[in-house]
Amino acid sequence: MTKNNEKMLKGIAVSPGIAIGRVFIWASEEYNITRQQIKDRQIPVEIVRFEEALIKTRSEILEIQRKISKEMGVEHAEIFNAHLLVLEDRMLIEEVINSIKKEKINVEAAFVDILRRYYEIFSKMDDEYLRERLVDIQDVGKRVLRNLLGKQKKVLFETDEQAIVVAINLSPSDTALMHKDKVIGFATDMGGRTSHTAILARSLEIPAVVGMKTLTPSVKNGDILIVDGNQGVVIVNPPAAVIKKYRRERKKFEDFEKDLSRFTSLPAITQDKHTVEVGANIEFPDELSSVLAHGAGGIGLFRTEYMYMNRPDLPTEEEHYQAYKKVAEAMAKKPVVIRTMDIGGDKFVSHLDIPPEMNPLMGRRAIRFCLARPDIFKVQLRGILRASVHGNLKIMYPMISGLEELRQANQILDEVKSELRRKKIAFNQDIEIGIMIEVPSAALIADILAKEVDFFSIGTNDLIQYAVAVDRVNEKIAYLYEPAHPAVLRLIKSIIEVGHDHNLWVGMCGEMASEPPFALILLGFGLDEFSVSPVAIPELKKVIRSVNIEQAREVSKSVLKLSTAREIEVFCRARLQEVLFNNKTGKGK
Repeated sequence: MTKNNEKMLKGIAVSPGIAIGRVFIWASEEYNITRQQIKDRQIPVEIVRFEEALIKTRSEILEIQRKISKEMGVEHAEIFNAHLLVLEDRMLIEEVINSIKKEKINVEAAFVDILRRYYEIFSKMDDEYLRERLVDIQDVGKRVLRNLLGKQKKVLFETDEQAIVVAINLSPSDTALMHKDKVIGFATDMGGRTSHTAILARSLEIPAVVGMKTLTPSVKNGDILIVDGNQGVVIVNPPAAVIKKYRRERKKFEDFEKDLSRFTSLPAITQDKHTVEVGANIEFPDELSSVLAHGAGGIGLFRTEYMYMNRPDLPTEEEHYQAYKKVAEAMAKKPVVIRTMDIGGDKFVSHLDIPPEMNPLMGRRAIRFCLARPDIFKVQLRGILRASVHGNLKIMYPMISGLEELRQANQILDEVKSELRRKKIAFNQDIEIGIMIEVPSAALIADILAKEVDFFSIGTNDLIQYAVAVDRVNEKIAYLYEPAHPAVLRLIKSIIEVGHDHNLWVGMCGEMASEPPFALILLGFGLDEFSVSPVAIPELKKVIRSVNIEQAREVSKSVLKLSTAREIEVFCRARLQEVLFNNKTGKGK
């Protein structure tokens, strides 16, 4: 506590930027449920009411998904897949119905009883990522209850004045429906980096700090608040001098963002004229406007799982064809790498009846699922091949771990090509075939795999967690997930060298590719293509245009002599600052 009732509280920074404004306290909806005994003849009525509420809730969630897909992209809309899975959970549904029948109670009471049991189970879990899913269950539970009670959805923000939302917690749907022009920031007592609310805040570009613990009882409506989403700090009722200081910081941050926009139309070329490709990762054709607006040189990763999500049936060949055709035509001659479906693992598709597994991320997923279900795989391959005449499409198989898998996948592809030839259906006969190198075994036999593909794309998200044996969503060991781990860097260097030895181009589509300090290392290793989120493209171009290739090679040689990830990160950040300060000609040229 300081003078003028000023308080500075520390939380978890989850969305960058600085917001200064008045507090608007958001109180979550709470319903008083009356427990009522019912007669036998009322049981079917209560069950029907329950089913109707589930149907209506599902419709509401799908509508939110459509809105989010259109405004932010399918990656963020898929957050609500977890909500749909709760609604489709047969165990939960059967438990509610059995409770109505056996205890002869109204559906609201039965539903609340079951939800409380679920809350207790999830709240006791040690894993933060799993505890965060409790918010999803609560969000869905309140929606179903509201529909059972015939209540109207409470509007998050109904005033014309801009404000900072403060809450104990915010559900993903509350966050997704925020009006960006009214909500300029938010801070919550609960939440973590892996929460869906945090992910959506970053997508909406709203400064946010979560995990504040004691913020809500410390403020009242109308208080002045500073939310520093860069440092994870919230200041309550700051004095004029502090407000002035943070306004300067906000201006510096906004100027930085504005400066980056100047790089969108510039090529990714070093100061000594070494050219690399900077492409975009996408999940949905509607993201094309963002891809083009941020200056992507192509699409280095088109995730296709969205086509299988939130639908009662499988996508048809025509649906595949139309989606890929749209992207191919929009990108003209620019390369578009289409990754064949990577479902299974953490991407659950209920209508395919994929059984639960003890360790799904290393189970029957990605290419393993495709090889087990060639009937489904062939439909997608036919759609890709047919669309290949409309642009520069390439095919990439995910999670290849050995040569046998690659050969089986190519055999199925050859069968599809033969079918199309027999039917006289046009396709690009020379379409390039590549693989994601994301399994350590593939990295170690890259020289063998290279003989039968046209390119490699390094998937660092999985490669790092498999190489270092760390679950990247487990907060307790998240510190072990280190892109700069010497072993990871040696693997990456080896993959790139092997690719070049076999005249392949080598890209990277994992999150590591979008980290500016690592760009110097990857350039020095000889990476040919960086594929990142569209919004990360301008900053990456700025780094590339500020360095010459010899500087990057010196950095890459130096880091291989260091012993720890911490040493490597500190070194790279220091060298990056030197490069950006000394080589300013990258700015507008």
